[in-house]
Amino acid sequence: MADWIYILNPRKDTLDGEPSDKETMRRLAEEEPELELWLSRRNRMRPGDRLWFFFAQPESAVAAVAEVDEEPWEEHEDPDIPFLVAVTLLTEATKALHRDPVGREELGMGQVRSVQKVKPEALPVLLARAGL
Repeated sequence: MADWIYILNPRKDTLDGEPSDKETMRRLAEEEPELELWLSRRNRMRPGDRLWFFFAQPESAVAAVAEVDEEPWEEHEDPDIPFLVAVTLLTEATKALHRDPVGREELGMGQVRSVQKVKPEALPVLLARAGL
């Protein structure tokens, strides 16, 4: 199993037409936890991997988590979205992270990219805050 950071910028990204902020993510975790997310490249995600959602603004922090349901696939119908990945938000873990997010400093993040692997030293903090 691998753990990935998935960057969301609430000012630029949307989730089903809604702002990609931590409030929307918490609500989706409770009401509609299954999502399809875009990826700029395929990555090596596998079912069972976790995606930790890092919100770039207003507070730079991880405040939601999902499990990858299937390997990413190419999206042939929309040239602006090269790849998609199906995930399911983990409701209780997302609610725990929403209450007590993991900040950028605790993650040891340098340059922010759209998707990157979680640093090994940050994983225990993420798991503990999420109650996993």
